[in-house]
Amino acid sequence: MKFRTSMILSAALICAPAAMAQTAQTSPAPAAPAQEGTTGAGTASTATAVTDAEVTQFATAALAVAKVRQDAAVPDAEKNAKMVEAITATGLPAKRFNEIAQAMQSDTALNKKIQDAAAAQQPAAPAAPAPAQ
Repeated sequence: MKFRTSMILSAALICAPAAMAQTAQTSPAPAAPAQEGTTGAGTASTATAVTDAEVTQFATAALAVAKVRQDAAVPDAEKNAKMVEAITATGLPAKRFNEIAQAMQSDTALNKKIQDAAAAQQPAAPAAPAPAQ
């Protein structure tokens, strides 16, 4: 179960740059200069100070992104937009999703919290059928 959750989160992290690229294209121009004014220390503390609510939102978003990526019915050209929709539907801005994704790569405690939150949202794996005798 942990392996599956790790794989789903890894898939979400792989698509995080795609979600960020989509966000950058749709973001209003005035937001960019405001971001440039932040200091490196401010950016680092923002990225690492992840609330419990954001952990849950991130896990939900990562699972939703994984479903979009695996959905063969969604054309590849539409997947980025659908992934951004899935992320923002959780209440987490795509930019924040990417910040958390980057932070969890170097913060093992945050990574574990997110994996645990994702595992809690996964339905229990069905019991394996007994071998035929």
